Amino acid sequence: MGRHTPLYDLHRTLGARLVDFGGWDMPVQYASQIEEHHAVRRAAGVFDVSHMCVVDLTGARTREFLRYLIANDVGKLTRAGKALYSCMLNETGGVIDDLIVYFLTDAAFRLVVNAGTRDKDLKWIRRHAQDFGVEVRERADLAMLAVQGPQARQKAVGLLAAGDRERALALPAFVGAQLADWFIARTGYTGEDGFEMMLPAGHAVDAWLALNALGVVSCGLGARDTLRLEAGMNLYGNDMDESTHPFESGLGWTVALEPAERRFIGREALQRVKAAGSARELIGLVLEDRGVLRSHQKVIAPGGTGEITSGTFSPTLERSIAFARIPSGPVARVEVDIRGKLLAARRVKPPFVRAGKALVS
Repeated sequence: MGRHTPLYDLHRTLGARLVDFGGWDMPVQYASQIEEHHAVRRAAGVFDVSHMCVVDLTGARTREFLRYLIANDVGKLTRAGKALYSCMLNETGGVIDDLIVYFLTDAAFRLVVNAGTRDKDLKWIRRHAQDFGVEVRERADLAMLAVQGPQARQKAVGLLAAGDRERALALPAFVGAQLADWFIARTGYTGEDGFEMMLPAGHAVDAWLALNALGVVSCGLGARDTLRLEAGMNLYGNDMDESTHPFESGLGWTVALEPAERRFIGREALQRVKAAGSARELIGLVLEDRGVLRSHQKVIAPGGTGEITSGTFSPTLERSIAFARIPSGPVARVEVDIRGKLLAARRVKPPFVRAGKALVS
């Protein structure tokens, strides 16, 4: 038996099909995965993401600590509630995890890390926090709901007190705010607008049912995966891990090598890669033949072989799409080995879909 979120019993009551995900029993779908996907692209859906690990860091040297811990630079964060996406690296530049950090005050930041890596992440964070006198608190008392889609924010504010609704609707992208005992952030993992809402665990069931009553569709992790891949967003364990560095994972934009004097874990290794050039790169593919792209399929490129890291049938585009890691170089087309047949695929620049619009043909 895996770990359970505060919504586990409700998922069962609603008829969700549950699967193991990073050690958690999570809903993969409720009725139709494709219908859940389209609900998010066209209206609004809600996901239980309470398996994600929320970590609060406090102490006078918290900003200094985070500037050392992660590859992006929290020195950029000056507005309360502003979020930053980053990788947390080991000394060789491998990706321990990708995460979001929220700036609350100079002495308080919030991290959201992945479910399957929470134990190793917490161990790593606590190990290095000791040197900075930073307190690390896992917020197991919180649940987390992601309400996503073009109608998501307008529907989700129906759960808030009247005085907080305008504040929530006024939040810019990638900014959060504490509204009463809920933390509401305009972030997400679908390529659509919406909120990620961190709330007391005891509020989660009532909040979910209230969203359903407002017309927000219950969605599982199956739709979340097709949505995030269409949106060009990496999945830890598929598209990057400790054996890969950000430059070969499409995440070079998250590495802040300036200012040059900032020391962070993995910096020296990444500087060497940057100077020499990365031998591999992560690219987007659209399959031109009939078939479905899946993880670990072999990719034949002009410069050598690679493999699919994430692949799926895109409900929005009605064709198969993927990320693939291949030797670096000017590549326009590749072949993918699908059950012994070499099928043609075309290189494209992710994202494939954003805000409900197809970005590739």
